[in-house]
Parts: sequence; structure tokens; C-alpha cells
Amino acid sequence: MPSSTNSARKAALAAIASRNAKAAPSPNGDKASISEIFGINTFGTRQMRSRLPQDVYARLSDSIRLGGKLDEDIAPTVAQAIRDWAVSRGATHFTHWFLPQTGLTAEKHDAFLTFDENKHVIEQFSASQLIQSEPDASSFPSGGLRATWEARGYTAWNPASPVFIIESGNVRTLCIPSVFIGYNGEALDEMTPLLRSSDVLSEKAIALLTLLGDKGVQRVFTTLGPEQEYFLIDRTHFAMRPDLVMSNRTLIGAPPPRGQQLEDHYFGGIPERIQACIAEVEHELYKLGVPIMTRHNEVAPCQFEMAPFYEETEIAVDHNQLVMSVLRRVAMRHGLQAIVHEKPFDGVNGSGKHCNWAMAITSKNELDGINLLKPGRTPHQNIRFLVFLAAVLRGVHKHAGLLRAGIATSGNEHRLGANEAPPAIISVFMGKSLTRVIEEIASGKVTEESAEQQVISLGVSKLPEIERDNTDRNRTSPFAFTGNKFEFRAVGSSQSIAFPVTLLNAAVAEAIADITEMIKAERKESKTIDDAVMKVLRKVFRDTRHVRFEGNNYSDAWVQEAAKRGLLNLRRAPDALGQLVVKRSRDLFIPLGILSKEELESRYHVRLERYVKDVLIEMHTLREMIDTLVLPAAYEYLGSLASSAAQAKVAGIKEIPHVERANEVGALARQLKAKRELMHKLVGKAETMHDDPAACAALLTSDGAARMAEVRAASDALELLVGDEYWPLPKYREMLFPV
Repeated sequence: MPSSTNSARKAALAAIASRNAKAAPSPNGDKASISEIFGINTFGTRQMRSRLPQDVYARLSDSIRLGGKLDEDIAPTVAQAIRDWAVSRGATHFTHWFLPQTGLTAEKHDAFLTFDENKHVIEQFSASQLIQSEPDASSFPSGGLRATWEARGYTAWNPASPVFIIESGNVRTLCIPSVFIGYNGEALDEMTPLLRSSDVLSEKAIALLTLLGDKGVQRVFTTLGPEQEYFLIDRTHFAMRPDLVMSNRTLIGAPPPRGQQLEDHYFGGIPERIQACIAEVEHELYKLGVPIMTRHNEVAPCQFEMAPFYEETEIAVDHNQLVMSVLRRVAMRHGLQAIVHEKPFDGVNGSGKHCNWAMAITSKNELDGINLLKPGRTPHQNIRFLVFLAAVLRGVHKHAGLLRAGIATSGNEHRLGANEAPPAIISVFMGKSLTRVIEEIASGKVTEESAEQQVISLGVSKLPEIERDNTDRNRTSPFAFTGNKFEFRAVGSSQSIAFPVTLLNAAVAEAIADITEMIKAERKESKTIDDAVMKVLRKVFRDTRHVRFEGNNYSDAWVQEAAKRGLLNLRRAPDALGQLVVKRSRDLFIPLGILSKEELESRYHVRLERYVKDVLIEMHTLREMIDTLVLPAAYEYLGSLASSAAQAKVAGIKEIPHVERANEVGALARQLKAKRELMHKLVGKAETMHDDPAACAALLTSDGAARMAEVRAASDALELLVGDEYWPLPKYREMLFPV
């Protein structure tokens, strides 16, 4: 008889087949529009204007607009207004909400509670409580910045990101987006370095713009629009898969006959049950002021994507964390599990987080709001555009290894270089129009003309008038120019985007500073500033030619060509993480004041240790699944075959195919057990290497990955032989193609 475990699987399938879609609730009424609910749980511009005195509102708005700190004189008034608003929305607690180096968010809730002189309970929220908190934060990863017994850490409100209220069940909590620093001011979180990099980029960009003749710029800020890919599967299936529960990816599982080869899921109709879930996710995000614009089916079955309108980077980072957390929470209400791991299912597309990044100006004149990566309509505007384009190319070319380190995780290691994702080689796609312009400038063909004449001759002034986008889309490029922004496509779907963008900001800030000094030097020999700029552009475009690639990044030919160009191909995450601590990276971060030597090394150690822990958890989980699920199922099936064969022999049946199948299953089970033993020995060896995480990571990413692949191959072969009624785990065809 088949096992009770398999009976549970069959019961789960029957239950899933009978489930109906759950309608997304609309607490504000069926007729409530997006504009009516958008931002109602956020203390944004609308709430600030209505609840703050005019002068306080103006001063707070200026500090947010210009990236400054909160004026302490207005802090008490702001705190009182926030408290009154939060209490009116049903909030009972507040928390400083921050981004530790776990990739997740952290919070400690305190009540709006104190006692007056008569010992009566009253709600209180002071300016000091708004501005700063002191969580016991000793257990967050610090990468050696402090000892485990040093518990003191400080959170401080980041006014650039508005406070918001999280609704979970019937509980409402006021969240104050914050940075997290150590007792001596060390950056222990993901947001602090990002804010520093934004300030440095702004400073360097303003200096360059001033040199170009663009006066009155108050701030240059980056914008970000992160597209989020994810899977939604039935939660019952998820709960029955120890690998999904422990590591968020399937460690075993034979491929189904049908995967994504029919290309019928991409942009297809969204199933009703999924649509109800996504609609509720969007509803919750709209209340939090997250501007989700699109939703659609992605390439793999059960894979989907949502994308927001672009925002200032710091807000976009916080909002993306909310996207992931709300997605997980709401999916459970619909009996679904949201999976944001980069490669949860082998053989079908994994998930990324395409980060659309640009630079814009804050100014009191006509420059306000200008996107520096968007071509203009005059020669000067387009010279400015080309300068900042060159800065991005220079930054990516010089620090390609560092950008690769920023996306190096155990999950992304399975995705990068696969059929649906950019390779581990960082290159830049510019498109035909701009490539022609760049190459003609680099070639020096128009050196006899003035800078203005060169721009006109090259047709750059006409770029905005082209009816179609200035570039085609290159979905194989890890870093592609898409008309008025760069799309950093290689970022992993489960990552906090703060760190990759911090590295990008730093690389571009340094390049902007370098180009500024180069222009100053050339200005001494040139008639005009624009002529000096064109000379510098010629040099930068020549120097960065190797990082530009317009072809198919998936091809083997590109891997060979990239090697000839001297581009790094850091296929494994530990190799890529090593780029964080090379001299070139220290020379970037330390002078700019974005990360100290100790802070930079801590990022390396935190990520390396996380990689080791991720892989060891997977290996332990895989071993447990083989021992307690796969092999017992094989043995039970073998017993059934043996019993049937014996009965057939007694009955005098001459042809007994059971024996042949039993021998096949027995041989595979023996092979699987042997492979499992080899993996177990390697795990034991890895766990003795605590004092050398780099060596341990190198062992796991090479031998460890090979041992896991061997175990999986044997297990998947068994899955295709063992009778379906004996197999205890939900299969790919069941998880990815629910009926």
C-alpha cells in the first residue's frame, strides 16, 4: 500500500483543485478609486500640509527636497502631528523600521504610552522618540564591526522617506524609516551607505554641472524603478516541500514534460485566483503610497512581475522592501506562497529585479526636474547628456567587478548566466543610435568642428525627436541604456537593492569627479568649455570601449570575446565578493567617505558568511530529504515490486517485468545513497572551516555544488521511476501547473 505521506499529497491535490478564487477585500468600498486610497497610510505631502503649520511644513519639505536633516526646532511639532495622525488611523505602537545587513527589515515596537502626573494613561510620542531610538541590536550581522556582546546600536529617522502605517491583521503600527548605526557611528545597515553615496554623487555632479555652465543646481539625486519578479504557488505545496520551507528553492525535482517551452505563460491571462491576490497586494501597497504601475505573467509558469513608477532612490528602496513583505503576507491570505528566490525551480526561468536608474536635478530655475540621462533639444543640453553618459560608462568600466560583487548571492549564482538572465560578465548596452554617436566621437572624425557643430553633425540634437526609443531592448545585457535611464538587470529578485545601488552611485560619483578634473585640464588648451568637454568625451569613450557590447550576452562567443577584452567573468559568488576588498574598491570608497576600510570589509564578511550559511542549510536540508523522504519512498516501492514479482512467480507467470524495474530502482537508490554519503562528508569538512570562511565558501561553491548536483540527478532519476502513488513530495507538474 502507498505511504500515508503520499496520501497527504493526494489530499492536497484534491483540496487545491476545489479551491475558488478569493475576492480581494475593499475596505473603502467597491467604488474607491486608486487616487482616493493612495497614500492614506503614509504621512506624505497631503497629510503634512493639512496637519502642520505652514512654516513648519515649508521647512520640513525643504529638508526632504534637498536631502537635509530634520531641523530640531520643528521636531516637536512634527512628532505631535505624526502621533495625532497615526492614532487617528488606529495605530497603537511605533517602531524605527530599518534595513540591517540581512536583506530583510527590522523593527522593535513601542507603545504610544505614558502616564501623566495623576498616573492616568495617555498617548505620547516625543521629538526624541521620532528622531532616534536604541534597539538591542547585538544579533544583527556586523561583519566584525563590533563584538557580539556589544549590544548598543542607534536608529535615526531618515526624513527623505515618509513614515507609514503597516496593517497586519487588526494591528496597526507606525513605521519610521531609519538608518542603523553603531555606538561609534559605524554603518550597520544598508541605508546609511546609500545615503552617503547619494550625497557624494550630488556633490560631484553639482561641481561638474557648474563647470559646464549650469548654475543654481541645489541637488542631484538618483531615481529608481525596480521591477519585481516572483513566483506564486499554492501554500499547501510549499508546506509539503522541506526544501522550499528551508531554502526557498527546490533542491530536487524532476522536470515536467511541459515547462515554458510553449511560451504560453508570458503575458498570458492572469488566473483568477492569482489576480485576486495581486489586486489585494496592489491595494495594500497603494495605501502605503507605493506606485505600482504594471502587473503581468512572466516567462515561467507561476511566475509574475510587478513594476512601480520611478521614485527617488531612497524611497524606492524602502518601497521595494514593502513590496516583498506585503506580497508574502497577502499571498498567505489567499492560500498562496510568494517566492522571491532567484531560482526556485530548476529548468525554468528564475527571477530578477531590474533596477531602472537615472540622475535628475533639483533646482530653483529651469533645470529643476531635468533627467541628466535624457537627451535634450539643444547642443549644450546634449553635450551635458553625453558627459553624464560618459561618466556612467567610465564608472561601470572601472568598477565592473565591484558591481558584480553587489549582486553576488547564493540565489543569484543559480540564475546569472542561465537562459533568462544576464551573464556574470558586466557589460553595457547602448543601442545603435548612441553607439554610432559614441564611436564617431571616439574616432575623432569631427575634430575640426566646434563642439556645437560636432553635436549637430552627429545628430544628437535630433535624438528626442526620433519616433521610437533611442535604443532597442537587449534583454541579455546586465546593464542596458533604455532611452533615458540605465536598467541594471542583473540584480537578484530577493535582494535589498540598497547595496547594489550604493556601489553604482559610488562608481559613477568617482567617474564624475575624474571627468570634472579632466575637463579643467583640457580647458586650458581649448577655446570653449564645450570644446574641452568633447576632447574629454573622446578619451573616455575610447577608454571604455571594451565594456560596451551590443550583441547576445548569452552566447558562448561573447564569453570568449569578453576574455579577449579583459572583462571579468566572476561566475561564482565568492569570487565576485572578493572584489569588495581589493585595492581599487578601497581607493573608491574611503576617499569618498561612503564606507570606511572597516565598514567595507564588514560587507565582505557578512555576505561571505551568508553565502556559506545558505549553502550549508541547503545541503543539510537535501540530506534530510533524501534520508527521510526519497529513499524511504524508493524502498517502499521496491518492496511493492518484490511482493508483486513473488506473487507473479507463484502464479506461474513467465514474463515478470517487475524484476527489471526493481533492479533499476535498486541501482539508483544505491547510487543516491553513495552520492549522499559523499555530500555528507563534504558538509562535515566545511563545518570544520569556521575560521576561514573564504576557504569554506570556495569549497562549497565548487565541490559542494558538484556534490549537490550529483545527489539531485540521482534523486530526480528515481522520481521518474518510482510509482506516482509512492512519491511523497509535490512534483513540478503539480506546483507549476495547478488545476
